[in-house]
Amino acid sequence: MDTSNPAVFVNAELLHFYVGRRVRAVMQVMRSDGGAVIGISTDEKQIIVKGSPPPAPLTNFVEVIGIVDNEKCIRAEIWTNFGDAIDTLSYNKLCVLANGDFKHLFL
Repeated sequence: MDTSNPAVFVNAELLHFYVGRRVRAVMQVMRSDGGAVIGISTDEKQIIVKGSPPPAPLTNFVEVIGIVDNEKCIRAEIWTNFGDAIDTLSYNKLCVLANGDFKHLFL
């Protein structure tokens, strides 16, 4: 496993801590607007992902790995379809743990 450039688990509220850094976030896709996809993060806040989505149609939930442009926007490198349903509460708790007292357990 390559650990030279890890992607931190984040929700929309945590993006401002990682401007210019690589992150991973799950969001519910709301709409596609040209070169951007607008969605709702697991903490129920809006998030914008720039960059072309993959050629396959996006499912209701996607994970995006990319570089944070600002506190509301990620520049996508990798898109992963997560299907039509996900436990957003559990994923959001994972984000909180990965950025809190248990940060040392995550890359």
